[in-house]
Amino acid sequence: MSSILVFCSVQDGRIKRSSLEAMSRAREVASEAGLSLSAAILGSESGNLSSEAMSYGAEQVFTVSNPVLDSHLNAPALSALESIIREASPRMMVAASTESVKDILGALAIRCDAAVLPDVATFEMSGNQVACQRPVMAAKKLASTSSAHPLVFVSVRSGSYEASRSPVSGTVTDVPFSFDDATLRQALREVVTTASDTVDLSEARVVVSAGRGVRDESGRALVQELADITGAAIGASRAVVETGLFPATAQIGQTGKVVSPDLYFAVGISGAVQHTAGMANSRIIVAINKDADAPIFDIATYGLVGDCFTILPLLNAALKEAKD
Repeated sequence: MSSILVFCSVQDGRIKRSSLEAMSRAREVASEAGLSLSAAILGSESGNLSSEAMSYGAEQVFTVSNPVLDSHLNAPALSALESIIREASPRMMVAASTESVKDILGALAIRCDAAVLPDVATFEMSGNQVACQRPVMAAKKLASTSSAHPLVFVSVRSGSYEASRSPVSGTVTDVPFSFDDATLRQALREVVTTASDTVDLSEARVVVSAGRGVRDESGRALVQELADITGAAIGASRAVVETGLFPATAQIGQTGKVVSPDLYFAVGISGAVQHTAGMANSRIIVAINKDADAPIFDIATYGLVGDCFTILPLLNAALKEAKD
């Protein structure tokens, strides 16, 4: 039986939530199409994550266990995934649309003679066609694309689907792999991340994001307080990042990160399309802005009109009381 293969991105010893979202949808598509579901996991700890993949429906898990894959280098990841694809012979490979996947997907498709449908919001199979909808024009429109190629790669935007468990008893295949470090043309100097004691922005269930209305350090402190109370990661618009109030790693939007939390606080953010392109998939959006006509209210689930310096102290106090 042919299969849908899901590439599972790993971070901090766990499969990323965005990959589990993609796997949950791939499981549904595989069931409808009469295909099996398999998973690909790379890295020195790949074997330890097989049970997690099986808990989301992977009937077979292909692993490549090699320390070189723990780094953020494209060449070994490409070779390892190519080895798995040739071993698994899937009908389709699905992956979360992460930065690392974007780096290698095109080159992998050339190596494996595959069609690519990248950065999609939905995907399904209809007969021999893989059909997708892809956000375009800063996520203002959806473009319908499809391919009947024998092998199709699909990358899925974070937050497009819910991650849901469906445990199975699967098998694990460790795919033989060797890589000559001497062939590397890249050198990894540094991986820039947020502080170790903060919540990872790309995986956060709650995000508090600051815009130009936050203005200064006192506003930043109010945003930090809200994040501490709700256990949220902190994001920011490009405008406020450029003032130096928040680091570049916090930037959300067309030229920053794409997030899809369950709850998104947009504090002092007007809602320009450059920002909303990075957070429009959030399930609940709470907007706080003193301009009642700000575009952010067009996509907000709940809107609070007023200065964040007035609203946040009241909101923080109420949330603390409710927590206590």
